[in-house]
Amino acid sequence: MRKALKGSYLGLMLAFLYLPIAVMIVLSFNASRSRAKWGGFTFDWYIKLFQRPEIMQALWVTISIAVLATLAATVLGTIGAIGIHAMKSGMAGALLNVSYIPMTTPDIVTGVSLMLMFVFVNMPLGYWTMLMAHIAFDTPYVLFSVMPRLKRMNVHAYEAALDLGCTPGKAIGKVILPEILPGVITGALLSFTLSLDDFVISYFTSYTDKNLSMIIYSAARKGVEPTIYALSALMFVAVLILLLIVNKRSALEDVS
Repeated sequence: MRKALKGSYLGLMLAFLYLPIAVMIVLSFNASRSRAKWGGFTFDWYIKLFQRPEIMQALWVTISIAVLATLAATVLGTIGAIGIHAMKSGMAGALLNVSYIPMTTPDIVTGVSLMLMFVFVNMPLGYWTMLMAHIAFDTPYVLFSVMPRLKRMNVHAYEAALDLGCTPGKAIGKVILPEILPGVITGALLSFTLSLDDFVISYFTSYTDKNLSMIIYSAARKGVEPTIYALSALMFVAVLILLLIVNKRSALEDVS
């Protein structure tokens, strides 16, 4: 009886979360514009999606921001993790606690705070401010993906490399980076996923350049077209694939 109740609860929860998404994906293949009428199976909305210049521009902004933010956040997060791990004082714990703040702060608070900062320094809100905002909220995810790998390392490996004649930079490249590389890759994938579908922070930090999430929001205010169903479906599938890869890598790291 208890197992049946648990199964029913899980089924209801999954249906509540994913049934609307499934309906949206089905409607993206509906030949009819009406949501209440099935007009046959078609790929027309996906074809028309890639014929709209504003969506292609938003796609370029989304992918370029995600790639650049991921690269920058991966470098900063990895260096930050190595530096914090090497600290011997209580400052390491304080820095870790501070690094949790961007992950626990509501997106709207982060977005408004960053917007006010950019306005205060007279920086026009556009592509570059959005990029810097994405780097800011992506970096902690890389840091906390790399940190567990550092804690599992042999604490004497780096010192042994120095004793054998390696410079500090070479010791990091030859000893530390190969050990933490799985965590670096996982953090980079997670950063790319978060940046790819971000809306709230992007909305507050850019008035000129729009990503796909902002395009979907603007279109929804005017009345949702079937092309938006197609765009949302593609974004959902892309993010789902990336999350599955991240979860798979995390599971493999736990086993190793």
